[in-house]
Amino acid sequence: MLDLFSEEAPWAEPLAEGAVILRRRAREQAASLLAQVEAVAQSNPFHHRITPGGHRMSVAMTNCGDLGWSSDARGYQYTGEDSATGRRWPPMPQMFRLLAQACAQEAGFNYFQPDACLINRYEPGAKLSLHQDKDEKDLRQPIVSVSLGLPAVFQFGGFERGDAVQRVLLEHGDVVVWGGPSRLRFHGILPIKAGIHPLTGAFRYNLTFRRAR
Repeated sequence: MLDLFSEEAPWAEPLAEGAVILRRRAREQAASLLAQVEAVAQSNPFHHRITPGGHRMSVAMTNCGDLGWSSDARGYQYTGEDSATGRRWPPMPQMFRLLAQACAQEAGFNYFQPDACLINRYEPGAKLSLHQDKDEKDLRQPIVSVSLGLPAVFQFGGFERGDAVQRVLLEHGDVVVWGGPSRLRFHGILPIKAGIHPLTGAFRYNLTFRRAR
């Protein structure tokens, strides 16, 4: 496992055409990012959403930005307010936006303008099943995903659920960007293993930036 305090510089690791892992890219900013996550969660607490099929998601979620992603009996949707509270989502912190735009540009996607940031909190055993991000209106815009805290095994598959998947370890500060020909690839997170991280304790946090409208 990578040393939290290592001085090794970030590097890019290709996943597929239009997809790359920017290793360690957010590590220096991690403490500030997590402070902003805490501020967002104070305004809109983490909540386990219910899938349209009635299942409680193992991942706890909150959102920030003009729009937020949620799930309930009506299905998956982006809305300007949290259906659970009726309140608008907290604004997206400027440092979130700047990081997402910089990472997108480094991955070859210029002019990324995220208007939604889904924040997932994983505890040991939590997972995210293989799925596509396809609820966004402009699929020319990439997805930017920032990992903080406990490590996770990221699954990156093909364009059908049953396609073979790559399994890669994501660690604290890694950023995955995918778009273009890889934009609709299936992806997910295997169950998180128990552990303690110096900054996040027993949790992993993931910030996923999208252009939803």
